[in-house]
Formats: sequence, C-alpha cells, structure tokens
Amino acid sequence: MNDYLFRDMTMLGNISQPFRLLPILEWLFLGTAAFMEILLPFEFSWLLVLRVISIGLFGLMRLRLPTGKIATRWLYTAAECGLIFLAVTGFGLSARSVLVLWLVLVMRSCILLARSGQIFILVLGLLTYGTMILTKPIVRDRILSTVWDWRISNVLMSGSSLIFALLLINALLAERQIREELETAHIQLRQYALRIEDQATLQERNRIAREIHDSLGHTLSAQTIQINNTLLFWETDPARAHTFLKQAKQLGAEAMLEIRKSISVLRSNPLQGKSLTVAVQKLLTDFQHNTGITPTCKIDIPTTLTLEIDTTLYRIVQESLTNIHKHAQAQEIVVQLTKEYGSIELSIADNGRGFNPDRNTTGFGLRGMQERTVALGGKFHVKSQPGNGCCISISLPQLQLR
Repeated sequence: MNDYLFRDMTMLGNISQPFRLLPILEWLFLGTAAFMEILLPFEFSWLLVLRVISIGLFGLMRLRLPTGKIATRWLYTAAECGLIFLAVTGFGLSARSVLVLWLVLVMRSCILLARSGQIFILVLGLLTYGTMILTKPIVRDRILSTVWDWRISNVLMSGSSLIFALLLINALLAERQIREELETAHIQLRQYALRIEDQATLQERNRIAREIHDSLGHTLSAQTIQINNTLLFWETDPARAHTFLKQAKQLGAEAMLEIRKSISVLRSNPLQGKSLTVAVQKLLTDFQHNTGITPTCKIDIPTTLTLEIDTTLYRIVQESLTNIHKHAQAQEIVVQLTKEYGSIELSIADNGRGFNPDRNTTGFGLRGMQERTVALGGKFHVKSQPGNGCCISISLPQLQLR
C-alpha cells in the first residue's frame, strides 16, 4: 500500500512540472526586455535605470502570486497594469519591452483570472501597445506608407502573440486540471480497492469462524457427550460403553474432515485452475458419491467470467449442497447455472423439509451466500416453506472478462 501511495504522490507532483517552467520563461522574457532597453541604443540615464528597475519589479511580483479571493487577484493584476503604465508614461519604456510585459501579464492572468478577465487584460494590452505603435511620430514623410504598413503588421503580429499565449496557457491549465482529476480518481479508486480487499478478507474470516462454530463445534460437542457416556458406563456396562466409544471415534473423524474443509476454504483459488463448469460438475459428482442422491444439472455459461464471479458461484453451490446434505433431507436437487441477458443466473432447488427464511438467523448459511452475492453487485433471493423444500436464486452482473 505504501508503494502505491508513494507512486500516486510522485505522479501528482509531476503534474505541476510544466508550470514550474512558466516563471523561468517569464523571467527569460523580462531579462531579454531589460537587455534590449540597455543596448538598443545604449544611452545611460536615470530613466534607463528606472526602466530596468520597473522590469525587475515586474518579474519579482511573480514570486508572490495571490491564491485567495478574486478581489485580491484583481488588485494584484491592477498593480501590474499600473507598473506598466508608469514605466511607459514616466520612464519612457520602449514599445518592444511593453509588448513583453503585456505578454507576461496575459500569461499570469490565465492563472489568476477567469476567462472574461483574461480577455479584458488581452484587449487592454492590445490597446496599449497599438496606441504606442500607431501614435509614434514619423520622421520622414517619404517613408510614410512603409512605416504605416510596418506598424500595422507589428500590431497584428503582437496581437497574435498575445492571443497565442492566452490560448496556450489556458490549454495547459485545462490539461493539468484533467490530469489532476484523473489522478485524484485513481487514488480514490486504489483506496477503495484496498478497503474492499480488507473488507472481503474480514468477511471471509468471519465466514470461516461461523462455519467452524456451526459444524466443527457441533461435532466436537457431540464427541464430548459420547466420551462422557463411555466413562459413565465403562464399569457397569462395558458393551454399551464400547458403542459410545466407537461413536466418539466416528465423530472425531468427522471433525478432522471439517478441519480439512476449512483449510481448503483458505486457498486463494478453490477452482484450482479448472473452469467453473468442470468444478461445479465435480461438486455434484462428489455429492452424489457421498449421499447417493443424483442432482439434476444444467450449466450453460461463458468461459470468460472473472475469477471473482467464478469463485463466488462455486462457493455458493458448495455451501448449498453442504446445507442440503446436513439439514434438508432432500431426495431431489436441481442446479441451473445459465447466462441471461448480460447476467449470470444460478438457482439451486430441493424437495427437502424446508424452513422459514425469516427465522433462520443463526449460522453462516444464507447470510454468507447473500454477503458473497451483494459484494459483486448481485441479487439474492430465497424461497422456502416448512415441508415445501427450498429454492435459492442468484443473479450476478457479468463484469469484465478475464
């Protein structure tokens, strides 16, 4: 279990890896902008220093992205916009650096704001950059046409870059959200599977405990009585005491047989590699050999059922035959195992003495069969009356194939 949890946490940690590169990408853009401010052209002045400082402050704001209320996120975004406008109007920031700052701001808005807020920031950036480009003074009239063509193209390309950044970041965010949901579902499914496994183990232990109490406990109690009778008549009636002793010996052999049956139940695969059809037919053959009663059998099921379904059906048939042998005093038994419209149907009927299902609350018996059926999402039904035999009907959904 620890290995699974470690793997799940590792995978969750890897989900956010692409977004760890975003701050690096932003600082790379901003570093390029600051480099261009210094070198193109290089004219040292205090305004140059302020422009570089403003770009640096814009990059440092990435270290503390707000994660709280939406008002805080908008206030953070407004501060970034104000820093850009201050750098443009107060420090003379170049248009190329403004484009980089708005590109970074659009990327951050994808993380902080909803889609409407992202579009607002995108439009605001386009207007700001477009205004700077289109209102820039032209030095020579003879190149007016060329300059305007260049400016319009520059605005269009810049707008396309901002839109592309917006769509790219949103696509990455959507992918991360889907992967997080899938990984969360995976972890929940793994935890659920572990709980089901633990519950199934506990139920099986309880079932074996009830079976030992009902069968082995009863046999040992009867053996104790026979031994006490032997001691009671040992001196006064040796022949009768010898009879009681022989009965105690027989009960001891039956107790040993019950112990072996309980041990065999603990095997992981009671079918031992055989198909369900072959395993059930062997159960019926053994039942006929031990009781002299020939069951009527009809089996028509696919050979690609899951191991869980095979095991459940096998155990239910096994327990039903055991209960019929012990309690029903039946002479006719009918076992039907068929596939009906995507489900597996099992019915076991006998003409024994029957019982009242509402009063049969002790021992494993019907309760254990019902627990096995419900564990696989199936339906369990029993119909019986005193003197009218019993019919057990089970319907299991045909789950995925092996």
